[in-house]
Amino acid sequence: MTQPLPLPEARRLIEAVLATWPPASRQHVGAWTIREGQGGGSRVSAATEDWPVTEIDLPAAEAAMRALGQTPQIMVRDGEDKLDHLLDTHGYKVKDPTNLYAIEAAQLAGDGRLPMGGGYAMWPPLGLIREIFEDGHIDAARQAVMERCPLPKAALIERSGDYPGGAGFVALDGDIAMVHALHVLPEARRKGVARRLLKRAAIWGLDHGARFVGLAVTRGNHAANPLYASLGMSLRGHYHYRIKEE
Repeated sequence: MTQPLPLPEARRLIEAVLATWPPASRQHVGAWTIREGQGGGSRVSAATEDWPVTEIDLPAAEAAMRALGQTPQIMVRDGEDKLDHLLDTHGYKVKDPTNLYAIEAAQLAGDGRLPMGGGYAMWPPLGLIREIFEDGHIDAARQAVMERCPLPKAALIERSGDYPGGAGFVALDGDIAMVHALHVLPEARRKGVARRLLKRAAIWGLDHGARFVGLAVTRGNHAANPLYASLGMSLRGHYHYRIKEE
């Protein structure tokens, strides 16, 4: 019997999240990595610490983010408790606590079969996929993030009966196929569309050398978290943002 593979730890999954959802630019300022998001959301706009920071390091990060026209926002990863406390004492509020999930790609792919003509993985995406993204508030700025992501990558689409059901985005970082921007149209929910999108992502990942499928989802998403658990995905860790509203 084949032994299960050890799943990626939280830190590795965050690396894959950031690699497959890239900012418009990245610079190192002191102890920080500063990202320019251009409206693409928190993942591409938040700074991260490169080594343990102290109080004297914080103004440099704030100035760099403000220079980009961004509100100071910092990603706090598992194990960065001192950073979390520092930001709390300086008025940064918690934003979007997020769960990290992973599963073996072969386990999620199962028998590797999906209904004929039920969906596709492709790049560039069809206009129909872009319309589904827009329905899910995955706007032009977030779609620009997908464009910046290096190959291999794919846009995913699945049908619900005779009509479009949902879409997603998957990209490879090493041996991890990372899924982003999963959206099922309201009329197609609870019909297995999300499950088929994730299975298609796993099949695509296996075809491109992935051993694992990973994703990040906010803890407050009470529909997605139970779904991922029901598929056998393992919770591997967490991160959250701290934001300093001006």
